[in-house]
Parts: sequence; C-alpha cells; structure tokens
Amino acid sequence: MAEIIEKTDLRDYYHSHFQAFENSLNGLKETEIHLERKKAMEQFMQSGFPTADNEEWRYTNPAPILKHTFMPAFEAGEVELKKESFEKYLIKDLPVNLFVFVNGKLREDLSVRQKGEEALELESLSAVMKKDSEVIRKYLSEPVNGFTALNKAFLNDGAVLRIPEGLVLENPVHFLFLSGSPLGEILIQPRIFIIAGKNSQAKIIESHHSIFENAYLFNSVTEIVTEESAVLSYYKIENESEAAFHLSRLQVRQQRSSAFNCFTVTFGGSLVRNDLNSVFSGEYAETNLNGLYLADGKRHIDNHTVIDHAVPHCNSNELYKGILDDKGRGVFNGKVIVRKDAQKTQAYQSNKNLLLSRTAKIDTKPQLEIFADDVKCSHGATVGQLNEEALFYLQSRGVGIEKAQSILINAFASDVIDLINIEKLKETVNQQIMDKLHKVSE
Repeated sequence: MAEIIEKTDLRDYYHSHFQAFENSLNGLKETEIHLERKKAMEQFMQSGFPTADNEEWRYTNPAPILKHTFMPAFEAGEVELKKESFEKYLIKDLPVNLFVFVNGKLREDLSVRQKGEEALELESLSAVMKKDSEVIRKYLSEPVNGFTALNKAFLNDGAVLRIPEGLVLENPVHFLFLSGSPLGEILIQPRIFIIAGKNSQAKIIESHHSIFENAYLFNSVTEIVTEESAVLSYYKIENESEAAFHLSRLQVRQQRSSAFNCFTVTFGGSLVRNDLNSVFSGEYAETNLNGLYLADGKRHIDNHTVIDHAVPHCNSNELYKGILDDKGRGVFNGKVIVRKDAQKTQAYQSNKNLLLSRTAKIDTKPQLEIFADDVKCSHGATVGQLNEEALFYLQSRGVGIEKAQSILINAFASDVIDLINIEKLKETVNQQIMDKLHKVSE
C-alpha cells in the first residue's frame, strides 16, 4: 500500500480521503458549510501544497512534511485517555477552565470548568455547525495556501469559544492539545473560533504535547475577534516531540479600542511554522506580539507575522527572540503594513537571535510597508553569540562553564518571559526553558 501511495500525487491522496469524509456526512452534504468545504478542496486541488519556490515559504521548505502520507485523524478513531495520563501537562497550582483536545477533537469528558464561570460559552465546532452554521460562516477566513485550504476542506473538529459582553474571566482558559496515535501517522486539523465580546477580558493558554512516538501533522487555523474595548491575552506553548510537524495560522480581527496580547513559546517539534496575522478594523486598538523559540538538533522553527494597520490611531509592538544550537534553524519574517489613511500609527518590531554553534542558522526579515506620513515606526534585527567577556567574568567568580552559559542564555530570554502576566504559567515556562537550556548547554 505504501508503494502505491508514494506514486500517487498527494492531492489525489487527500482528495480520496475527502470523499470518504464527505460520504460520512450523510444529510449534511447539502449545507452551506459543506459548500465551503468543497470550494476549499477545489482550491487545494488547483494549488497543491506550497514549495520553497513560493516567496512566503522561501526559508521554510515543507518538503519534509510532504514525504509523509498522513491519515486524517477521524479515520484513526478515538484515543483512550484518562486524566491521570495528562495531569503532567497541566499548570501546577493554577485553576483554569480546562478544555482538552485529543487529536483536534474536543473531549468534554476530560474538560473541567471552574465554578462561577458558567457564563463562558464553549462548544465543539461540529455541534455548532449543526445548529448555527451562520456563526461559523461569518468568521470563516479564506485559505491562503494549500495547508489552510486542506484545513477548511476537512472542517469539523475544533471549538467555538464565546466570551460574553462585559464578562471578566477570573481564571484563564486552558486549551490542552494532546496529539498522536498508536496506529500510525495522522493528520490533525482543528479549527478554533474565539469571539471576545464588547468590554470582556480573558486570558487563554494553548499548549501542545505529543502522546505517542509516531509522526503527525498538526495543521490548525484559529480565528479570533476582539470586539470593542475587549482585552484578550493569548499564550501559546509548543512542546511537542521531535517527530511532530506543527503548522498553525492565527487570524486576528480587532475592533475599536480593543487589545490583543500574544505570546508564542516554541521549543518542540521537528518543523514548526506559526503564521500570525492581525488586522486593525477599529481605531485606538493595540496589539503586542511576543515570541521565544529554541531550536537545537536539526529542528526548524518559523514565525511569520503580519500586522495590518488599516485604520488610524493604532499601536503595535513585536519582540521575538531566538536561541539556536547544533544545526537548528530559525526563521522570523515580520511584516507591518501601514495603510494610506492610517495616520498616527505607532509600530515597533524587533527580532534578536543567539547562535550557540557554527552550524546554527537564522533567516530574519523584518519589514515595514508604510503608505502614511504621520507615523512612528521602527524595526530591527540582531544576530550574535554569547558574550565571551561575560562568560570569562562568571567563570572567574567560580561559576562553571555550563552554568555560566545557562545564566547568559536565560538572561537573553528573560525580557520575553517577564512579559507573561500569569505568574504560575511564567514559572512553568521558565522551568521548561531552563530544562531545555540545560540540554542545549551540555
């Protein structure tokens, strides 16, 4: 069977699985949502997957992913899990509204809400589509490449989170994604919708972990809307196995006077690409994007961001830092667009990288596209190594070389970590990074 698949175009392979998925829908094949799916599959069949010849994928060749023929997760069946098997992935001593996703599918039986926060509305995507598909169609974005087209074509798993108007959540929401199958290599494609209502405030943690050794492709799209004066903080922690491929697209639409704060911490996965697009639709809004990525071995981590200042009087700030060792490779491609009428814009962008070996590599490309004249914008990138004088100073004070390296690396990362405003999460991330840095410095 493997030989036959190798000779078959991947588009035909996934199209055959789409037909099987379509047949499983029975009476739901004539819905408006399924027409969207079919349109996406047609786009996928026309475009196929991106290649390194595509400018947006110039520094991240998806060829290692395309060597695999991943089976859609719904065909592999459900993985049996008990709470005891994933407690180690929870954030110690932090009460959260926990929602567990196993291979992209919401598991209500493993999820827990905090008392007093029942106003928080969360349902599985499949349930919402059956009763109120108009909500999905309202926020469903168009595919931008073959991967996002494939996600839309198989639209079924995921969730819809609504934070009602005026609700201030006391406890964070934790989306815990557990991925992998004992049956083989699978394709996981959740779609998450988050609507933060007017004057609401919430913190969301999204964490990723591998539960089996087999390779898999996690190919997700998350749509976020922050309505007027909403404040949303989003923390994404990627800590998957070296057999995992992780592609995600986060699409954010911000209304007037809203604030969106995003933190992306990546220290797992074989090939990881995070696409983050934020569009200002109302004046006086603010977005802050922060990221930290650690790549050792042969791992590849790519952060692509676009901030679209489509209206006046909005502010954006970006700070991404990378730590690269062995043959690890990092990519940062950050674009800020200031439209013609977007006067009084303030936009700042910075990417800093630390190379710990001669074979580590970083491709950094901060960009400003400014079409207005009354703005304050700046961008910059740096690439360097550990300060030899600082290392010598620490060693002269009796600090061993490995400990001295860890201290300097941690200091480099600290100004991103310190921006995390959930104390228990900050402690957890700090510990995970220190564990990783210990391995890096060995």
